[in-house]
Formats: sequence, structure tokens, C-alpha cells
Amino acid sequence: MKKTALLTLGLGLAFATTTAMAETRITYKSAKSTSSYYQMAVQLAEAVKKGSNGDIILTVEESQGSVQNVKEAASRSGNYVFTTPPVLIKLAQKGIKMFKPANPKFMEIRGLFPIPSLTMHFVVRADSGVKTFADLEGKTFLVGKGSFGAREATKYLKKFGLEGKVKLAKVELNAAVNALKNRQIDGFATAGSYPAPNVLEASASTKINLLSLTPEQIKITKRNTMVIPAGTYAGVDKDVTTTTLPVMAYTTTAMSDATAYALTKTYWESKATMGKTAKWWNGVTPAYLANMYGKLHPGALKYYAEKGIEVPAGLK
Repeated sequence: MKKTALLTLGLGLAFATTTAMAETRITYKSAKSTSSYYQMAVQLAEAVKKGSNGDIILTVEESQGSVQNVKEAASRSGNYVFTTPPVLIKLAQKGIKMFKPANPKFMEIRGLFPIPSLTMHFVVRADSGVKTFADLEGKTFLVGKGSFGAREATKYLKKFGLEGKVKLAKVELNAAVNALKNRQIDGFATAGSYPAPNVLEASASTKINLLSLTPEQIKITKRNTMVIPAGTYAGVDKDVTTTTLPVMAYTTTAMSDATAYALTKTYWESKATMGKTAKWWNGVTPAYLANMYGKLHPGALKYYAEKGIEVPAGLK
């Protein structure tokens, strides 16, 4: 009996040790818990756990923004994954602006895969008479404050010659949908991966239009172009041309090739399933890799090579 018990215990310990060794834990630094990007992180963690049969566990950490995510890459060890616009990787590796003085640890950052981009939405009531940005003159418009979307919208109004000509509503962005519905504002600006939840909510209760930017206006903004397909939002039956800020998932050279390969593979194989419940995943394609800055992790590069996915030479 004792020998049997000891054998059972030994087998149990061996199984537990094997299981522990097989399980890979990854810290995933995302965004504020109230943001769509935090929701994406939670969805991704669930999908990766399921897609890897529990072999990969993502622990989601809240952050105050992409700058913090990048800065922590210099001090984190092990399997640290974080999200950021590629432009911040460029600034960090060049040691400029908010990343002074230069830190050689930033050169160890490596790319994995793209996630949904930050896409600007300029929402107006369909009965407001606003068809173009010029029509916003004299109208009441909400941009919010403190967020990327608020900064972008304010910048665009200035660059398009509308500074001081638009009545900016002094309320928070989370009040935008009700304010639009109650005719307190003529429109609002928001940044989010399409379809953006607050724009979906607005289109469900109010007839809306989305403003398109002209090629000249997009050039002025110095941002990438994004086309929101017709039918994405109720009542918006035409493609909408706007701007976008790509967002990527990065790690560091501290992550093993095997882990980077497994995570990248599981991400792409799980994306279609995630897209069934959250449509913002559906717009992401391998073509987004063209917007990445820096070098891909060798493990991720191995996956793309196996799948015959074209990778820009600069990422190799």
C-alpha cells in the first residue's frame, strides 16, 4: 500500500512538474481598463489560452498608456509583451523626445504582430447639415479631453482652418452619445478600432453620418489612411476615408524563439474566432506589418516564413 501510494505520489509530482514546464506565462501590458484596447487584451488572453490548450497563459496588466508600456520594456525581464504605436518604438530606439536619454535596452525590442488600429471617427447627426469639415463652422462639436482622439481632433480642426470657428462642447467623451441623441451637440470625434462601440451605440439611436477626409487633408495630418467600409455603422452606406494610427504587439529579445513563434501562431489562428464576437479583429491582416517599426522577433519571423507571408525587408 505504501509503495503504491509513493508511486502514485511520484507520478503525480512528475505530472505536475511536466505541466508546469509546459505552461508558458506571458505578461501582456495593455491600456487603461476602461479602453477598448484593454477589452482586446482580455479577449486575446482568453483566445490564446484556448488556442494553445492552456499551454500559454497571458496575464493582462493595465497601463496608463503606450509610453509607459515602451519604457517598461527596458526594465522587464522574461516574457513581456506590450502594445504601442510603432512611432514610439522609433523614438525610443533613437533616444529622442520622451525617451531621453537613450537607453540601449530599447534596441532589444522586437515585433510580434499587428492588432486593431486607432481609427479616427468624426460623427455628425444626419440632420445637422454637416457634410464636410468646412460645414462644422458654427456647429457644436465634442472632442473630449486628454485622449489620443481628443488631441488628434483638436489638431485637425486647427490644421483645417477651423480653430475658433467651432463651438467645442465642454463635456467628457463618455457623454457624447446622449448629447448627440438629445441634440445638445451636432457631432463628436472619437478614436477607436472600428467598429467603435460608442459609434455603434450612436448609430443605433440616431441617424448619423461620418465625415471623410480628402487626400489633401490626410496629407496635412501626416497620418496613415484608413477606409471604414460601407455598412460598418447603421445608416452609413458609403465607404469613409479617415486616418489611423497603427498599433502593434511587441516583446523583447528576452522571449525565446519558441515562445514568440507559439504566441504569434496562436494569435493568427485565433483571430477569426475573436472576430465573431468582436468585429474590430476582422480588419487586421498581415499587410499591417508594413506599418511596423523595428525588427521582428525571430520566432515571429519563422511563423510568417512558414505561412509564406510577405514581410518588409526592414523588419528582418
